[in-house]
Amino acid sequence: MARSIRLRPWQLAALKKLEGSSNRDFLAVATPGAGKTTFALTAARRALAKRPARLIVVVPTAHLKVQWARAAAGLDLHLEANWSTADSSFPSDMHGVVTTYQQVASSPEAFAARARDAFVILDEIHHAGDDRAWGSALLAAFSDAGHRLSLSGTPFRSDTRSIPFVRYELDEASPDFEYGYGPALADRRVVRAIYFPRTNGEMEWSAPDGSIHAAGFDDPLATSRANQRLRAALSLEGEWLPDVLRTANARLQAVREHHPEAGGLVVAIDQEHAHGIAELLRTRFRTRAVVATSDDPDASAKIVAYANSSDPWLVAVRMVSEGVDIPRLRVGVFATTTTTELFFRQVVGRFVRWQPGLGRQSAHLFIPDDARLRAAAFDITTNRRHSLRRDARMDDPPDGAAVDDRDRMEAAELSGDTEQLSLFSVISSVATEVVMPEDDGRDDPLDHDPDPALVLDLPAPPLPTGAQAPSGHPTVAGETLMEQKARLRASNASVARDLARWTGMTHAQVNAELNRLAGLQRIGDATAAQLERRLGHARKWMARR
Repeated sequence: MARSIRLRPWQLAALKKLEGSSNRDFLAVATPGAGKTTFALTAARRALAKRPARLIVVVPTAHLKVQWARAAAGLDLHLEANWSTADSSFPSDMHGVVTTYQQVASSPEAFAARARDAFVILDEIHHAGDDRAWGSALLAAFSDAGHRLSLSGTPFRSDTRSIPFVRYELDEASPDFEYGYGPALADRRVVRAIYFPRTNGEMEWSAPDGSIHAAGFDDPLATSRANQRLRAALSLEGEWLPDVLRTANARLQAVREHHPEAGGLVVAIDQEHAHGIAELLRTRFRTRAVVATSDDPDASAKIVAYANSSDPWLVAVRMVSEGVDIPRLRVGVFATTTTTELFFRQVVGRFVRWQPGLGRQSAHLFIPDDARLRAAAFDITTNRRHSLRRDARMDDPPDGAAVDDRDRMEAAELSGDTEQLSLFSVISSVATEVVMPEDDGRDDPLDHDPDPALVLDLPAPPLPTGAQAPSGHPTVAGETLMEQKARLRASNASVARDLARWTGMTHAQVNAELNRLAGLQRIGDATAAQLERRLGHARKWMARR
């Protein structure tokens, strides 16, 4: 059905530029929380209404597949997140699929056969440089696509791995449209202001070569020693990290007095570190913490459950670094040895999502007073100050945040060192000076009526030529077509097991007969109507017992 949507000014401007472009490729870089998903799906819906085609969305992680599918359903675009190249074709009752870069890399030829003239959305496109094979796979899979809309929440560089479908000027990716954190703050009610309390300390450790070292964050060190100092501070064996967690937890409790659902996120080093932090929060501060690590098959479900709950803390490693939408996050602790600017900005993006109806809602990310992190925070802080104090002079940079620090942002992480970590040990770590930036209170939203000029009509997107329409509205309130089909597949599987026990036939024989009765070759290719028909035949069969 036709409908309308109210876009933010940047989304409308980007959409007009995209639709006015004659190029097949378009790169939009917009700060996390600005609404890249809504922009991209609006563009896709309008494009598909003009020229029916398949829609393919490629994302970095499996968790984001479900998030994108649900967002698309909100705009009446039905995407299958469980499709695999083992299926013979895209689902004929859906507009397309959402997949991951890893899945594309594993079988680019399967996508190439189905992507001709498709509208392709490449979310967080800079991830195509994570693995050299991924870029080649994207070229092979989507060279014949009709449109390729690339998205990123962070400006990125080539780092010798040029990313397909992205135009470069020197080493910098050249976006066709860019919307940064500063302009988003200035527009109000788009992103939150974020502050960076930073904690110094005195750390002592034994290096892998057996030498003993002691240093605070103000002491100049070579990269390898700076990495060791940071690991010592973040160690569960010292007192620096518990002290920072205590301060961060107190801040979260204060925020929850007026925002009861507010949450906190600790970004940990690895699985063992994450579970240790959760135990610290439980035993020392009597507060609950959900742990989500990539090796846990239930991690995505835990993140979704946390996002929809009022639990206070989430501890994660890299599961919540990018793309995951948990607007209630208000307090964070950066407790990882990963210090690259790109990763730091991705973490910051988890805290800046605006929530309507809360009034003032600044966020705080507690960081070690490491020069690399201090410089990255300073770059973001200057944007905040410029936007929130537009008529004031720029404040001086934090003490010690030399311009040269920013040139060292891509220094190696500790995990990339060749030294044997098993020989590294922490002797002590103590938190000392805490620099707590003052919340200047200038992030109040401006109250104004929606601009009618930003309300855009959305024509209904037809399914591609030859596709079958969905059988009807989902039978469970709030259920997407993808979720309806997943439920019907589960019901089909359950009744098939019952039939096999009752008849003495094999599962393969039962499924083959049900497929014949429903008129389909493979259940993986079935439409919702076919799944409903198959389930009906199975229930009639069971009733003959």
